[in-house]
This record gives sequence, C-alpha cells and structure tokens, in this order.
Amino acid sequence: MPVLEKLRNLLETNHAPYTQTTHPTAFTAREVASAEHLPAREVAKTVVIFGDGGFHMIVLPANRVVDLQEVRLALGLTHVRLATEDELAKLFPDCELGAMPPFGGLYGIPVYFDGSLTGEDTIAFNAGTHRDVVHMRTGDYQNLAQPVVVSLARTMAMRHGW
Repeated sequence: MPVLEKLRNLLETNHAPYTQTTHPTAFTAREVASAEHLPAREVAKTVVIFGDGGFHMIVLPANRVVDLQEVRLALGLTHVRLATEDELAKLFPDCELGAMPPFGGLYGIPVYFDGSLTGEDTIAFNAGTHRDVVHMRTGDYQNLAQPVVVSLARTMAMRHGW
C-alpha cells in the first residue's frame, strides 16, 4: 500500500482533520514551503539519523538544520550520523527518497519533534512523494505521532551572495 494511503487511513481512523495538496516537484523542505506558499517554519521536514545501533526520526522546521551534537546529547547517544540514501530506501520502500512523512510509527522508528514546531498552529509535511503534502494542526500531529519533544535544531545561517 502506498504511504499516502496508509497516512490517510491513519488520519481518518483517528478522526484527525487534515488537507492534502499536490504541487510541482519540490525536493527540499524550503522548496516545499515555496511551492505551498507557506513560511518555512510551518513546513516540517523529516531527517533520519543512525545512532548507537538504531534509527531515529527527527522532525524540524524547514528553516532549521539538525544539530547532530544536540541530537547526540538530547537522545543520550554515543555516536550519531545521518542515515545514508541506501538506508533510507530500505527503511521507507514506499516513499520517494527523502519524502517520508514524520510518522515513524508507520515504520517502527521513534520520532523526535523539535520544540520550535510546537509554537506553530499548523504544520505541513511530505506525504511520501515530492509532490504530495499533508497539512494539519500541530496538536493533532503530536497526539497521533506521539513524538518526544526536544531541542534538536539550529537556525540556518543566512546565505550571502558575496
């Protein structure tokens, strides 16, 4: 079953209001924000890390980057690295590479939610493809995904053209 169907089933079974939109192909969370006409802070991107023998799903706003040192400390891990593309393809076979939704429970992976997202009324996130996006209330997402809320990210440095 494609992940979008699994995701819809999860949301509808739990009576979680959501909308789903489709936009032209966007590979990065910032591109998704632009395509969806949303501030980057409202687009939740999913990053998968490997640490101490297991995978962990990190969910953070598109305008932030994962701080692996913070992740290591917050999760109490000895070693941390980003998951490889091969690992992502095996973990999320029903998703386009890098477009996995932030519901680790669908894959048996624990989810960690960056605290900065809790201040947003709604979030939007990839739904398994680089075109499909789900929009829902942040509180509804948290009730369903049951993520651990921690500080895992830092603000992106502004890029200067010189």
